[in-house]
Amino acid sequence: MAAEETPPAPLRERKKQKTRAAIREAARRLVVERGWEAATLDRIAAGAEVSPSTVLRYFPVREDILLTDENDELLEARLRARPAGEDPLESLRAVVLDAIRTALDTEPDEVRLRARLMAEIPAVRARLTETTAMTGRRLARALADRTGRAADDLEVRVFTAAVLGALRETTLYWAEHGLADDLVDLLDRTLDTLRTGPALPARP
Repeated sequence: MAAEETPPAPLRERKKQKTRAAIREAARRLVVERGWEAATLDRIAAGAEVSPSTVLRYFPVREDILLTDENDELLEARLRARPAGEDPLESLRAVVLDAIRTALDTEPDEVRLRARLMAEIPAVRARLTETTAMTGRRLARALADRTGRAADDLEVRVFTAAVLGALRETTLYWAEHGLADDLVDLLDRTLDTLRTGPALPARP
């Protein structure tokens, strides 16, 4: 039997997705062509052919237009689906690195633009810290369930925050060094460092 096709999203939802995509593209185009400060609410709205109030309805925080990707639910589902008993760090490694590989394959320009803005614009960096914390709380709940701990367990919260904070810092390093290295390799090294700490220099 042929596999069942996924039913198309309802018309209303497709229109919402189209509007969100148009707003994102208008903002991205403005930032690339004219810089972050030029990407005002009114200009983004004009570029997307919507009203400023529509932009605010979809993105109450301007920085979120380019930072959010709505993948938190998928990340949580994939984390919950990892093999039972797997080391928590390896579970997060598999889930996060797969998400980054996919993003680099499907939207490499957006990944690089976000990283550059994070390095150059303090407001973007601050907002990314906030959204990363929100992602961390969601993933911490999944890890707590997988390890039999309480949803607000201190060790789970600290561990998840440390991993995501380290990955954010690695992305900043990547941007500060010209986006030249392989980001996935850098992130993989980062997770190794969290497990072992930095290697001590060889003694003469």
